[in-house]
Amino acid sequence: MTAAPSGPAFSLHDIPFSTHGSWFDISPVLAEKTYADDLHLVSHQNGMHAVLRLVPLDPTTGERAETRSAARPSLLTWTRESGRIDLAYEAPDTVRLRGAGLGLRVTAAARTLTPFTGTYAFRDPVDGAYVFTSYETGRRYRVTVLSGTVVDATGGQALGSADRGLTITADAGGTWEAAVEEFDSARRPYRTRATFAEVVAVAEQTFADFVDTVAPWRSSGTPAAELAAYVLWSATVNPAGLVTRPAVLMSKHWMDKVWSWDHCFNALALAPGTPALAWDQFSLPFDHLDESGALPDSLTHSEVLHNFVKPPIHGWTLSHLRRRLPAPLDRDELADAYDRLRRWTDFWLTARRAPGAALPHYQHGNDSGWDNATTFDPERVVVTADLAAFLVLQLHELAALATELGRGDEARGWLDTAEATQAAMLDELWTGERFVARGADSGDTWGSSSLLDLMPIALGEHLPESVAKTLATRIEAHLTPYGLATELPTSPHYRPDGYWRGPIWAPATVLVEDGLRRAGHRRLADEISARFRRLCETHGFAENFDALTGTGLRDRAYTWTAAAYLLLAEGQALRTASPASGTA
Repeated sequence: MTAAPSGPAFSLHDIPFSTHGSWFDISPVLAEKTYADDLHLVSHQNGMHAVLRLVPLDPTTGERAETRSAARPSLLTWTRESGRIDLAYEAPDTVRLRGAGLGLRVTAAARTLTPFTGTYAFRDPVDGAYVFTSYETGRRYRVTVLSGTVVDATGGQALGSADRGLTITADAGGTWEAAVEEFDSARRPYRTRATFAEVVAVAEQTFADFVDTVAPWRSSGTPAAELAAYVLWSATVNPAGLVTRPAVLMSKHWMDKVWSWDHCFNALALAPGTPALAWDQFSLPFDHLDESGALPDSLTHSEVLHNFVKPPIHGWTLSHLRRRLPAPLDRDELADAYDRLRRWTDFWLTARRAPGAALPHYQHGNDSGWDNATTFDPERVVVTADLAAFLVLQLHELAALATELGRGDEARGWLDTAEATQAAMLDELWTGERFVARGADSGDTWGSSSLLDLMPIALGEHLPESVAKTLATRIEAHLTPYGLATELPTSPHYRPDGYWRGPIWAPATVLVEDGLRRAGHRRLADEISARFRRLCETHGFAENFDALTGTGLRDRAYTWTAAAYLLLAEGQALRTASPASGTA
């Protein structure tokens, strides 16, 4: 069988097995908090849908065999003492399988077929392959047996409830091989283009090249860099449906969308090594700006949602992204970026500012990205300092772009608006000790124990020194052994798994770390970076983490967490290489 490949090992309960460009993965995770005993082919077209169940069989008894599954970026295996099955991606839409000492039962995950749901199965008379066509994904899944024997093929052309599947076994003492493809309506019969070992070798080299490109700075001091790169690489899908560009989904578990601020961190992590992919990540939500200039809340294969928005961190992102890209944007790219960022900024200055108001407001916690943060407990339609701070940074970036494009009057206009917005933020929301939120309707103000109230630190060098110092002191109070708790652990509202009411999150970490560093508080920034990196190295790349134990919570294969690790690890590696940067 195939020799053990290189690359990081990972648990399939935490991270799905997939490849760059594919819309499906192999995983026991079928939905949020839903884990199967067997691995499934899970597609993310038209949503997350388990399509095929893959069950290793004892070839003697024909019964389900107890096996151990293990994965590295190029190879997934089921093993027991007397047998093994290997699976590898030959292409984004095709996996190859090979087995010895174990058979494999491939069945439709859904037993019931109705006129609108389920999976229909049949043997194709054109090439003898077994085809499953899924109502949920709108795609077909073809199983072609390359060697070995098909036994116990059941449910072909069956309607209603049935066991639809086939069992693949080896001829006496040999091995069997098969290919499984996902496609639309039809394609030519499958033909073997490479040996199984060659398929694995290509996959291994492809991932190794990606890691070398994205994290060339990695060392023994950044032990999670390769796995972080795999999380990003394997969560990338090819353009399809409403996804207009190659896209890094937030996960190939149930968080299988692109949200309109998550994408920013992925773009930044990818920028130095894969600039085209990074630019696609930044640009994708802007392909779906609506007529008001608003970005969508999220998008995926068959859905674009506009019921909420996300915070305007895109000026901050573009400023960093342009410094990280290996080559400058050309004039057409600058002009396009300027126009899109202008429309998004105008949305906040018009649709989200009440008449006579100097500051914009959120309509719900979801708009901030901090869905249930305690800042939003008194009211939901609120004026907050984090929003004003992000908008100020975006206005500065617009001014920089306008200047480069030779539009001096527009640049001066953006700078004037930035200064007025920051002045209003300090005058209306800063008490001298803290930032408060204000009800857009009621006018009432309040503070909270949420880290969200401290996010104006993202302004960095633009903040008055005294304000930055006060924010830094308050931020340090949120620092646990594992990182920044989003709610003070001493707060009565703190919840270990309370989403934005306690757990540690990657985006808040990156924004705070960067703002502190630019404001001159490098010692605290270094400590925040170090603790978050250790957290990922110990507990992986979960959507968020228990602030007091470090345990990963919710979706365990989250790309912005992996991206945050890469950004912080790279930053530390470069500072170590150039110690003149110092600390303060």
